[in-house]
Amino acid sequence: MKPIGPRRSARQFPAFLFSLLVSKLADQILLFLVPLVVFQVTQDVAWSGYAFAAETFPRFLSFPVCGALCDRISPIRLLRGSQIFRALVCVLGVLGNEALGGIGWLVGLSAVCGVLTTQGVMAREVMLPQIAGNGHGFDKVLAYAQTAEQTGMVLGPLVAAALFAFLPWQAVVGAAAALFLLADVATAYWRRGNPMQLHEPQAVKGHLLQPIKTALGHLLHLPGLLRLTGLTAGVNLMLGTTLASSAAMVTGLHHRSATYYAWLQTLGAVATIAILLSIIRGSFALKKMGLTAYLLIFGGGLLTAVSTSHWGYAAGFLLVIGFDKMFSIYIRIHRQRIIPAHDYGKTTGVIVLLNNLTQPLAGLLVGAFADAAQTRMVIFVLCMLVGAIGVAAALASRSSSATAP
Repeated sequence: MKPIGPRRSARQFPAFLFSLLVSKLADQILLFLVPLVVFQVTQDVAWSGYAFAAETFPRFLSFPVCGALCDRISPIRLLRGSQIFRALVCVLGVLGNEALGGIGWLVGLSAVCGVLTTQGVMAREVMLPQIAGNGHGFDKVLAYAQTAEQTGMVLGPLVAAALFAFLPWQAVVGAAAALFLLADVATAYWRRGNPMQLHEPQAVKGHLLQPIKTALGHLLHLPGLLRLTGLTAGVNLMLGTTLASSAAMVTGLHHRSATYYAWLQTLGAVATIAILLSIIRGSFALKKMGLTAYLLIFGGGLLTAVSTSHWGYAAGFLLVIGFDKMFSIYIRIHRQRIIPAHDYGKTTGVIVLLNNLTQPLAGLLVGAFADAAQTRMVIFVLCMLVGAIGVAAALASRSSSATAP
C-alpha cells in the first residue's frame, strides 16, 4: 500500500472533525438536560448537584481503564464502538422510562453514555498525535480538535433548549441517539477515504492494572507532571462548582428562564472558540498562557460567588467556561512534551482521572452543603481552595527551579 500523502490526509481531516463535533453536540445535549430536568422536577439545588455528580463520576472514574484499553485494542474500533453503543443506550433508556417511569432513567443513561464518551475521548487522544504525523502539526491538530468540540458546545445548548421547548426530554434523548449514529457515519467516511496507517497496539503482558502502575510511576517521577496535575485539578474544581450550581443559580437564585440558561452556556462556548482562534492566529508563550488562564478562571469563580446581579454572575460564568480550554491546551502541550510516547495513552488516562475527579466532587459538595441561600458561600469557599492550590503550585515550581543544578 502506498503511504498516504499529506494533501490527501488534509482533505479528509474535516470529516474527522465533523465526527468529533457531532459526537460532542449529542453529549452536550445530555449534559444540558440532566441538571435542568432534575431541578425542574424537584425544585431542589441539592438534587441538581447530586444528579450532576452521578452523571460525571462514572465518566471520570473510567479514564484509566479506557486508557489501558487503548494500549490493547485498535483506537478506531474503540471510537466507533463508543458512538454506536451510546446511541443504543439512549434508545434503551427511553424505552425503560416509558415502561417503568422515573427521572432516574435520564440520569442513568447519561452516566452510561458518559463512560462510553470517555472511551471515545481516549481513543481520539491516542489518534491525534498519529494524525499530526500525517501532514499536520500537533499544535494545529489540537487547536482544530478543540474548536470542533467547542462548536458542539455552542450548538448543544441551543439545540437542546429548542427541542426541549416543544418536546419531552425522552424525544430530545432520541435526537441525541441519532446524532451519535451520524458521528459514526462521519468516522467511517473519514476512515474509508483516508486509510492512514494507525499504529496497532502491541501485545501487552501482565494484567490490566500494570499500565496504571506504570502511569502512576511517571506521575510521581517525571519532573513537573505532578504539579501540572494539581493545577488542573484546581481548574476543574472551579469548573465543576460552576457547572453543578449553574442551573440552580440561573433559574433559581437569579430567576432567569431555561432559555436564558441555554444562551449563557452558548455564550460560554462562543467565548471559548474566540479564545482558541486567537491562540491559532497568535503566538503565546506556554507559561504565560497557563498563568493567564488560571488567574482569569479564579477571578470568574469569585464573580459567580459574590455577585448579586445576574449580569455579574454571567460575566464570571463566561470567564470560567471561556478560559478553561486555553488552560487545557497549555496542559496538553506540556503533557505531550513530558510523557514518553510509548506510555502516552495509559499515563494520560490516569492523569485525566486525577485532573477531573474534582468536578463530580464539586457536585457532591454543592448538593450536600448548599441550599438556595448558601450556594454562593459554598462557591466562594471552593474558589478560595482553588486559589490556594495555585499558590502552592507556584511555590513548588519556584522551589524546584531554585534547587535545580
